[in-house]
Amino acid sequence: MSRVGIHGKGELSITDLLDFIRANQRFNEVGGVACFFGFVKGFTSDDKKVTSLELEAYKERAEETFSKISEDIRKRPGIVDCLVHHITGKLDLGDLIFVVMVAGRSRKDVFPALVEAVERAKCEAAIWKKESLETGESYWVEYGKE
Repeated sequence: MSRVGIHGKGELSITDLLDFIRANQRFNEVGGVACFFGFVKGFTSDDKKVTSLELEAYKERAEETFSKISEDIRKRPGIVDCLVHHITGKLDLGDLIFVVMVAGRSRKDVFPALVEAVERAKCEAAIWKKESLETGESYWVEYGKE
């Protein structure tokens, strides 16, 4: 396990991520861990019914972006660690897509850092999303802009 990664469906364990963050040598400074879990939802931003998603990534570039985000977040006062992981491939409704965890001294430190990490990862990473709809239509959507 590492701080960042692009994974296939079923390859990412939330328990392993928590174990990784708890193994940080500075974990004794941590008063809280804030987490964001993104899942495949059953509708688009304009309420069309989704049946599945397909996500593709330029793995090396996306992981490089996630590393930079994690590094920037870890430099913030009160932050101990930041993990950013994403799933790619064909995903069904309810499947896990995205995990961000931020560990820090208090909720006042971790919540704003979590929001920043999630928004940056969604906007900066080289990841593309194809939505397949109940109507049979499918199309690529600019990831993070939906």
